[in-house]
Amino acid sequence: MNEMKIKVGVMGSAGGAMAADTIERCRELGRAIADTGCAIVTGGCPGLPHYALTGCKEHGGLTIGVSPAMSLDEHVSVFRSPTDHIDVMIYTGNGLMGREVIGVRSCDIVIIVGGRSGTLGEFAIAYDEGRPIGVLLGTGGVADHIRDFMHVIEKPTGSHVEYDDNPRRLVETCVAHFKQNPPHIRNREASG
Repeated sequence: MNEMKIKVGVMGSAGGAMAADTIERCRELGRAIADTGCAIVTGGCPGLPHYALTGCKEHGGLTIGVSPAMSLDEHVSVFRSPTDHIDVMIYTGNGLMGREVIGVRSCDIVIIVGGRSGTLGEFAIAYDEGRPIGVLLGTGGVADHIRDFMHVIEKPTGSHVEYDDNPRRLVETCVAHFKQNPPHIRNREASG
């Protein structure tokens, strides 16, 4: 029996100003996800997550989008989101905020890049769900401020947060942590 792929979610800025070096670091993040044998999951949105998705595809990785739309037409025309480089699209029909829970729960690991209020919501869901979380520092937005408020959360969910400014090292560290701490062990420790 084949081992299932680890699913790494990349959550972050879908719009706003994006520096060229941040875009390239997101592409490298995607390449690293593919190179570690993992699949990438995004919200099927444009921006930094899509750059990571294209990087993953460049290296032959499996790419999955979790769309807020009910159909391909709505995904493109209403949400103005891309379809290129996405191997599997899941249409939730739940809108932007509603798809976040499905997106995060579909991931084994969540990596935060840049981001605004939606990304902060995805981080909170991942943290409450006890997911391993990686934060790519130096990408702006929420990613560069998560450390600032972690001390006020103090909630034992079983989540483990890694910070790094190197996308490849961040992926490798998060994957290694996930493999050393299988979900059934993490969930038992968090609840007991």
